[in-house]
Amino acid sequence: MSSNRALALAALLALGGCGFAPLYGGGEGVQASLDEVKVAPIADRPGQQLRQAIEDEMQVAGNPTQQLYLLTVNYGLNQQGIGVQADSATTRVRFIANATWRLSPIGQPGVALASGQASTEDALNVIDQQYFAQTLETNTVDGQVANEIAGQIVQQVSIYFKAHPEG
Repeated sequence: MSSNRALALAALLALGGCGFAPLYGGGEGVQASLDEVKVAPIADRPGQQLRQAIEDEMQVAGNPTQQLYLLTVNYGLNQQGIGVQADSATTRVRFIANATWRLSPIGQPGVALASGQASTEDALNVIDQQYFAQTLETNTVDGQVANEIAGQIVQQVSIYFKAHPEG
């Protein structure tokens, strides 16, 4: 057991020696900056789900008391039938989500502090079922895709704030 602890300690020391620093560690700098970001409304229901997911990840303490940054996101979610039978019935649907984002100071939307892209895919099987069940499955996948895109965007914005602690 002590050899496992020694190995774990050596690994931690090696990470510190190579310049590794946790993204959210070392104080409240990154999280404080994330709390100051206002997320602009995103069109349509999938956009609303994405906006909510981004806000949930960025604003862990609730609504920001001070908004210094504006995050604008363009979001597209497409469906593609990938399991097509001889009678043209679709048995599997791929969901492809793409987002581009831009971080700017509040009141200066033309000034881009940072920008980036995020994308993901998911799929679901289409089986003979009632319309309600199919709609419920589609909504679940929409939410999962939104959460994945939100995670990517928040990570990219966090990397910007880590590299630019002054904002």
